[in-house]
Amino acid sequence: MAKRILVADDSAAIRQSISYILSQAGYEVQDAADGEEALEKLSRGPKADLVISDVNMPRIDGIELIRRLRALPDYRFTPILVLTTDTQGSQMQEGRRAGATGWIIKPFNADKLLGIVEKVID
Repeated sequence: MAKRILVADDSAAIRQSISYILSQAGYEVQDAADGEEALEKLSRGPKADLVISDVNMPRIDGIELIRRLRALPDYRFTPILVLTTDTQGSQMQEGRRAGATGWIIKPFNADKLLGIVEKVID
């Protein structure tokens, strides 16, 4: 059975790009335009095996999404990857404190994305 991944990013182009790469690799992908939509979709199920979230999104940002997911029993140990352009590390530190598993630095290519996803999900 295919692993399920939810991608949350307010950029439709980023969501489409990630969804295409992951679905071509055999993953079942669901997407959300912000943290609030991600929480709604995840609460309806089925459970995601991995969440990939941008940091800067309207309504609920990526850091708050991680905090809220970590508070749910189903998502306490689910891998969560953060998409960021921050190479300085301030968002990474905040993400780590919130419970992020790892990071994907934008821009990224398909091989890099798949390599990180396979490390945390397979």
